[in-house]
Amino acid sequence: MSGNELNEFFQKLVLENQERVRNICFRFLNDRDDAEDAAQEVFIKVFDSLGSFRSESEVTTWIYRIAVNKSLDMIRRKKRKKRFALLTSVFLDPEEEIAISIPAEGDPGKELEDAERKRILDEALGKIPESQRTALILSKTQGFSNNEIAEIMNITVSAVESLIHRSKKNLRKLLYKYFSY
Repeated sequence: MSGNELNEFFQKLVLENQERVRNICFRFLNDRDDAEDAAQEVFIKVFDSLGSFRSESEVTTWIYRIAVNKSLDMIRRKKRKKRFALLTSVFLDPEEEIAISIPAEGDPGKELEDAERKRILDEALGKIPESQRTALILSKTQGFSNNEIAEIMNITVSAVESLIHRSKKNLRKLLYKYFSY
């Protein structure tokens, strides 16, 4: 492929996949700005690596695998920063202003309840093993089939099924006290 054809192919890849990549990143990161940053990193990596893509899988599968890996990398970086921030906060001035935003419309009680449920679910998702969380997110929030997840995660379909089953079982244990009536 010539340089011009490669650029056109890349632009087409970005247009066709940017929304899904951003959604995948958001489900892992739970922050729109972080998801945007991760998605940009994904397409930079795609652009840099496009010439060496070996066509062993679909190009979209390859892109989604990069999106998952970039998201997981960003989570790991944030955890390292949090640990470092905890250590440095001991030496910094503890008096810091906190801004609280109040929603302009809607039912504040319902929004608060939804936010609390999301926080509890995200916290529980953070407690299950990374591979289980990845398989579950790709399946339930992104709608990938088990075959597609197997390609993205580079594992067998039966391993995907097992990861999803174990993730549901683990989440059920973690969330039982919150959602049992």
